[in-house]
Amino acid sequence: MRIVLGNDHAGFPLKEHVRSVLDGLGHEVLDVGAQSADPVDFPDVAKAVCAPVRAGEADRGVLVCGTGVGAAIAANKVAGIRATVAHDTYTARQAVEHDDVNVVCIGAWLVGPAIAAQVLEEFLAARFSTDPAFRRRVQKLHDMEREMSPE
Repeated sequence: MRIVLGNDHAGFPLKEHVRSVLDGLGHEVLDVGAQSADPVDFPDVAKAVCAPVRAGEADRGVLVCGTGVGAAIAANKVAGIRATVAHDTYTARQAVEHDDVNVVCIGAWLVGPAIAAQVLEEFLAARFSTDPAFRRRVQKLHDMEREMSPE
């Protein structure tokens, strides 16, 4: 898979570990995140991660910030993106299987390297369920996105 990786300054300390996990799993990584701990705004990083996912130039995105929350909020503002905070393996897998999530947000202040690796493994191994109930619900998300758009 082609994975877009982004981080803000709070996620910088965990970023190289995340990148090495992604590389180790055999994924192609496009790094659009901060290259230092100098302050950057997470909405800008979220846009940089979500644009290639939305355009079909990447399969999934990974955002690393302090808690994951701000990144998830920002990513979910982008049409076609379904992002979740995942600090455990169940959430990482279930979010893809049930909700077709395409961006995972990890909080560097909350998880260490081992949990981050497990979350990434589960997120990237998971596939969207073919169950009609999950498909119907995700279609409703697409419909909401279209109906609630200001344009």
